[in-house]
Amino acid sequence: MASTAGGYASIEEVRQLKTLVDDVVTGLRSQQELLRIRGMSLPPGTIQNAQRLLTQIEALEATLTEDERELAQLRTIGATSAMLNSSLDLDAVLSGAMDEVINLTEAERGFLLLINPVTGELEFRLVRNAEHESASPADAYQVSTTILNEVFATGAPLLTDNAFRDPRMQDSETIAQFSLRSVLAVPLQYKDRIIGAVYVDNRLKSGVFTDRELTLLRAFANQVAVAIENARLFADVQATLADITEINELIENVFASIGSGVITTDAEDRILTYNQAASDILRRAPDTTLGRPLLDVLPPMSDDFEAQLQAVREQDQRLTIEAQPEMPGYGPVVLSMKLSPLKDANQKIEGVAMVLDDLTAEREREQVLNVVRRYLPPGMVDNIHEISKLALGGERRDVTCLFAEVCPLSSFEAGLSAPELMERLNVYMTRATDAVYRANGLIDKYNGTEIMVLFNTQLNPQQDHAHYAIEAALYLRRALVSLYADFDMPPDEHFFRIGLHSGVATLGNVGSSKRRNFTAIGDTINLAKRLQENARSGQIIMSEDTLRHAQRWGGLPDGVRLVERESILAKGRQQRTPIFEVFES
Repeated sequence: MASTAGGYASIEEVRQLKTLVDDVVTGLRSQQELLRIRGMSLPPGTIQNAQRLLTQIEALEATLTEDERELAQLRTIGATSAMLNSSLDLDAVLSGAMDEVINLTEAERGFLLLINPVTGELEFRLVRNAEHESASPADAYQVSTTILNEVFATGAPLLTDNAFRDPRMQDSETIAQFSLRSVLAVPLQYKDRIIGAVYVDNRLKSGVFTDRELTLLRAFANQVAVAIENARLFADVQATLADITEINELIENVFASIGSGVITTDAEDRILTYNQAASDILRRAPDTTLGRPLLDVLPPMSDDFEAQLQAVREQDQRLTIEAQPEMPGYGPVVLSMKLSPLKDANQKIEGVAMVLDDLTAEREREQVLNVVRRYLPPGMVDNIHEISKLALGGERRDVTCLFAEVCPLSSFEAGLSAPELMERLNVYMTRATDAVYRANGLIDKYNGTEIMVLFNTQLNPQQDHAHYAIEAALYLRRALVSLYADFDMPPDEHFFRIGLHSGVATLGNVGSSKRRNFTAIGDTINLAKRLQENARSGQIIMSEDTLRHAQRWGGLPDGVRLVERESILAKGRQQRTPIFEVFES
């Protein structure tokens, strides 16, 4: 039967035709009764044929109704697929899709249950009723665990048209308690893994679900399983992306805050990364360097620098280079470069990583300090920040002071010019200085042919300072005796004179706010000088105070022999000072 549109008859047209044929059958029955009264009749089989046609039309109506219902279900599956693929709001899509499933299957309730991937427990993701509303929490527990356990165990769907009387469900307390009738459950299966189930039921009617509803729900479950896994993967990707973003931000912050310049290159030595410190050191902004060859960004380097880069990149070497290139527009600089291979996750070398430091100011400062050390004691230079904390004045400390005359000018051969005399004196002072430094002494000053040495200052703190002072005196004796021999002086004639004394002195800065000098003053210093002045050539004299301190702290140096000499009355003192001469056994 063709429709007016040229296609197949619609269900509405069939229903209209059914009504017409039904009217015809009714009319024929009436006409047959009138004709019978008049002794007449309809042609044989007229009413039977019309009735048969009505029956066929009714069958066609039923078939079209079923087809239309199946078509609506297929359309729902298609619409659900489109919704699942077009929206990131999975819960909203699943709610709408579940409402359509409930409508098409004539279910009373629908449930979507998922297995928690962490705990393995079954959780209700979605609970809907026939009114398209979320069911009450109590409804979530009115499902048959017997049916769900069967579905999870077998991986196959389960349909019962009257669960209350189904022999398979006789042991289900939920079915018995709530008189469940039609129940349909389908597993949510992704690849070979069951991740949950879709469960619909009708507690009032039996025989609601057929194989057609089973097919519909299975197709729905397949789509939902894929959508849920995609949603989980998307959530994992988002979480991973968030972690990566956070790590990248942290790396960028660390990268930007590093005091050293950091540059990385690819296998062709093109710059990949370039932090702010590198920009400050090389005076080149990042936007002018990324992607450019490294040698174009660095100042002119030595001829072998390119070969060194190649060795790092191709031979897996790590190099530390100190270069002194000319920075265009800024002059010479001193750069420290640490080069390492840049490797990927598989330890394949992909380029070079460079850590860059500008040592220009540091090298200039070292040069200045090297010059200053020639004029000031090294301890004073290296610890200048310590004595800078002392105000003009100072502090009292227990110290040992050593005065030494290395060689009187009268012992030098006659006829030396002033420059020659100064050169000879410097040789003596160099030997004496080395000997003092060997015993950790601090040279306070050079005065002609004499030196003043301090032990236990703020710059060379020593609890056993008397012990170190005696050692310094012995080192001086050996160094000067050796030097006398170098100058062909008489071997038995020694010219040095050394005096030592221990006690309290005032140590600190003297001078002005613009020019200061660190020194020590007091009776202890004066007495040490007097002992040196009272010593004869070749003598080392120390006070009894120095001996007592050495005996208490550190002891006398090995091989030392003492001879007590007659006490002396030093200039400016009323009491005589017991003294001891120091020998080496």
